Amino acid sequence: MTGKQNPVLGFAAQPDVQDVLVHWRRWMESERNVSPHTLTAYIGDVATFLEFITGYQAKPPSMNDLAALTVTDFRSWLSHLAMKGIGSNSRSRALSSVRNLFRWLDRDGRLHNPAINTFSGPRIKRPAPKPLTVLDADRLLEESEKEPDEPWVGKRDRALFTLLYGCGLRISEALNLTRREAPLGETLRVTGKGNKERIVPVLPAVTEAVRAYMDACPYRQGPDAPLFVGVRGGQLAPAIAQRRMRDLRRLMGLPETATPHALRHSFATHLLADGGDLRAIQDLLGHASLSTTQRYTDVESEQLMQVYRSAHPRAKKTP
Repeated sequence: MTGKQNPVLGFAAQPDVQDVLVHWRRWMESERNVSPHTLTAYIGDVATFLEFITGYQAKPPSMNDLAALTVTDFRSWLSHLAMKGIGSNSRSRALSSVRNLFRWLDRDGRLHNPAINTFSGPRIKRPAPKPLTVLDADRLLEESEKEPDEPWVGKRDRALFTLLYGCGLRISEALNLTRREAPLGETLRVTGKGNKERIVPVLPAVTEAVRAYMDACPYRQGPDAPLFVGVRGGQLAPAIAQRRMRDLRRLMGLPETATPHALRHSFATHLLADGGDLRAIQDLLGHASLSTTQRYTDVESEQLMQVYRSAHPRAKKTP
């Protein structure tokens, strides 16, 4: 190998590559103002890439070598990472780091390689939803009403969480409801992402909780006023609901994944476990893509496997 040890990469590189890396790093620090942690991640990803290219071509690459890389070369690098056990999220981040370098080189007039942007990266696997169990969801709704200082606040919290769990709403959708739109009938019209409307059925338990809250609320405002209000009468902030959920999960010993949004996950998962149709659940949640809703089938399958492993006599025997 030729080239001199590079302080940025930690291994040998051609002089012209060493030079641009110094300027790229300086650009990220001064103009992009990236954090030290992010900068370290970017440089580490680029170092791994260039180290692979060095072995792949049996010599440290020059700028001309980088400009001549093909889609096959980039894919070979990603395949190499996969064979080393690097997960799809980390491979996607590594590709993003390398693309950042190549785009800067292109904008700065130092190098042009169109191949880097002509293929898609690894598909990022979104984490599976973390629903509550049916028992924990029921207990949480009971506990949420126990507000010693302001009883009406307890009824508000129970109404809000019952709505999230009973209708599968996002917390923003619930907090944007007006008193006119209160779920007191058999259905509720919800405005979701992209101003898309959907209609969801309203369970009697939801109606009962919301009506109890509205009767107890000391603020009797007009029909266009927010349905859920804070202690001063203004629209309830999401942070207040999230803080209340944190208090409840500490009280009940629930994991950190027990958030207001987890009630929406619980709505979908429990419907699916009880035989709900996947496309109907997609409509109820307001998902644009069925693939988003299908994540809940993974949750149900995992729960079934847990039951199997803990209950089936053959699952308890070691080979």
